[in-house]
Amino acid sequence: MKILVLNAGSSSIKFQVFDMNNNSSLAIGLIEEIGNEHSQAKIKVLKTNRLTEKITYIKDHHDAVEIINAMLKKAGVLNSMNEVDGIGHRVVHGGKTFKNSVIIDDEAIRLIKEVIPLAPLHNPGALEGIKSALEEAKGVLNVAVFDTVFHQTMDKEAYLYAIPYEYYEKYDIRKYGFHGTSHKYASELAANFMGVNIDNFNAITLHIGNGASATAIKNGKSIDTSMGLSPLEGLMMGTRSGDIDPTVLSYIATQDGKTLDEIDDILNKKSGLLGIAGTSDVRKIKEGIKNNSERCLLAYKMYIRRIVKYIGAYYALIGKLDAIIFTAGVGENSSLLRNDVCNAISHFGIELDNDLNHLQSNKTRYITKQNSPIKALVVPTNEELAIAIETKELLKRSK
Repeated sequence: MKILVLNAGSSSIKFQVFDMNNNSSLAIGLIEEIGNEHSQAKIKVLKTNRLTEKITYIKDHHDAVEIINAMLKKAGVLNSMNEVDGIGHRVVHGGKTFKNSVIIDDEAIRLIKEVIPLAPLHNPGALEGIKSALEEAKGVLNVAVFDTVFHQTMDKEAYLYAIPYEYYEKYDIRKYGFHGTSHKYASELAANFMGVNIDNFNAITLHIGNGASATAIKNGKSIDTSMGLSPLEGLMMGTRSGDIDPTVLSYIATQDGKTLDEIDDILNKKSGLLGIAGTSDVRKIKEGIKNNSERCLLAYKMYIRRIVKYIGAYYALIGKLDAIIFTAGVGENSSLLRNDVCNAISHFGIELDNDLNHLQSNKTRYITKQNSPIKALVVPTNEELAIAIETKELLKRSK
């Protein structure tokens, strides 16, 4: 069985083809700057490690999917997209409508459109990718996998904001959470690695990349998560502020004459590590600290403090905790961050093993001592594979 995964944004499409007989990736690629006369298309065939790149004008998502089809054929991965058993699509926001991944039909497309006001930057691109795939590979089943679905198990007291209830009723304003595919994938792998039934597994997952979120998992289900109505809430991130007193928005607007759109842009694209240290790259922050940059040190301390604060809050909610899981780019690759987070919560029963923490590996692994009451693990995430697995499961059930 072969599955194609498409992750379509407003001006890009990431794609990957999987052989689901062994969950291996056959090819990975990227279309960038759709709509630009210098659009870029790349594909890498994993078996030969051969990378092919070209620059050409790609008018829209339909053109992009046609180029993906042609590149996969030329690379010898597929004869055509019609050869795959299914196509899985990453959709950022499912609102409160979608509680599970779905096979895409006209009704699913209509409902995804209805959620666009909650994700105006993300869902339109995903929809264009879906429509283009349906046109390019007629007869192949397409599946939508939503970032928000894993968090649909949160109770109402966890996802509602303490604002007039009418705004929830009128506009569906509530916490939805994101990175759900990654949190689910990492927690299931960790539970399996530890030999714990997922239905009895309690953990805090830390998806720490340029975007970052924490999730409290009790008995295998999300009971709280740091991101909210949008990905802006929660942890301090590369360019996002995370939690902030809302009065700051009106104060900046009054003092600087900024519009709401300008303030939204500041909080999403010019804040976080970038706003404090001048860079969103944790590696450059570390270099800055070595060079005695006070702002880099301050940004890093704020970054760690926010993560530690969420861990403490979620530990209180969960009660008995089996594991803390680090995943995504920074979580997987920064031994310094893991060291500082684990040492800050050592009184919880986290006993870090320095040798294990510094070990370079792309495998799931412990970074705590064997007798540590609470385990800490690194679990490499693979959201595209998780989407492929979900797509495979839905295809099985549809037969």
